[in-house]
Amino acid sequence: MALLRYSLALLLSALTCVQAVSLRASMHDLKVLLNQQNSFNLSLTEPPDSRTVTVTIDVQHPDLLATNPSNFSITESKLRVWVILVKGLNAGHSIVSVNVTPSDIMDFSDAFVRVTIEKSEALYHISAVVGWVYFLAWSVSFYPQIYVNYKRQSVVGLNFDYLSLNVVGFIMYALFNCGLYWIPEIENEYFKRYPKGLNPVQINDVVFSLHAVFATVLTIGQCFIYERGNQRISITARIIHGIFTVFILISVILAAVKTIQWLDFLYYCSYVKLSITLIKYVPQAFYNYKRKSTDGWSIGNVFLDFTGGILSMLQMILNAYNYDDWESIFGDPTKFGLGFFSVAFDAFFMIQHYVLYRHSDEKVIDLNGRI
Repeated sequence: MALLRYSLALLLSALTCVQAVSLRASMHDLKVLLNQQNSFNLSLTEPPDSRTVTVTIDVQHPDLLATNPSNFSITESKLRVWVILVKGLNAGHSIVSVNVTPSDIMDFSDAFVRVTIEKSEALYHISAVVGWVYFLAWSVSFYPQIYVNYKRQSVVGLNFDYLSLNVVGFIMYALFNCGLYWIPEIENEYFKRYPKGLNPVQINDVVFSLHAVFATVLTIGQCFIYERGNQRISITARIIHGIFTVFILISVILAAVKTIQWLDFLYYCSYVKLSITLIKYVPQAFYNYKRKSTDGWSIGNVFLDFTGGILSMLQMILNAYNYDDWESIFGDPTKFGLGFFSVAFDAFFMIQHYVLYRHSDEKVIDLNGRI
């Protein structure tokens, strides 16, 4: 028994020692210009035991970047920090990690860096400016419609199917962003699934989605106050809402009983948002066609949404060129395709407003709620 206790004590001591010794990177994200160098540090928390440890630098895409040194040895010397130089060979993204031999002597899971090799620093800043401009354009785009409703004291011309789909889509989008950004357990699930990934949700995504819900709910509130004619949510829209509701309820139950993770539930919410983005403009376009008028549908909203969509696609193109990452557009066309789809509908709304129905009689529509 004494021998067993002694063996367990030695094992516990060894495990504690292993946990105490770790190799860490000074940063997890690094930018480097093409054909130029940058650096990061690898640091050791505690000296290893008497064995010599070999550290090999592993580059995910060696055609994109080179490191110096490519390997080094750790001994009992006092050196605890090593500077790793990184040179950009081609534009793109790569992960620099390490392999340690023997591997059981220390924890090196935190010794990795995501490296972005960009062609131009100027393009990076231009892309950032474009991103903020389209963020502002989309954020402001809700208010022309709110103002038009207030000025006319009527929501005739604003399709209720479009409005109901829009609020559900933004609620799903807000759930995804808030959950992944603010709930540590879900963020931990994400990093367990993608250990070297980066949280895709930033604070501006959270602010935009919450603001979008607020502005859309405010617009819906106007529908209960102002003249709305004989408008109702259509049976088709109610069926669509029912399908989405059943889908989300089943997902919640599956997450609650741990059949799926809550991260998966948030992804399902994002899929609902994507689906709604594909269909939400159709009711408004058809409503304008039936009324042969765009009165009550704010063209300012359309212009701002069009501006945001164009700039969003422009930013994706700038980034794809700067990082030589055209697969982000052509390999996974969802985001770009949705932006293009929105811009195409905005262009169609402009044609309806300025060409097809430019001579519609606003007074008749306002008084009667119909043509």
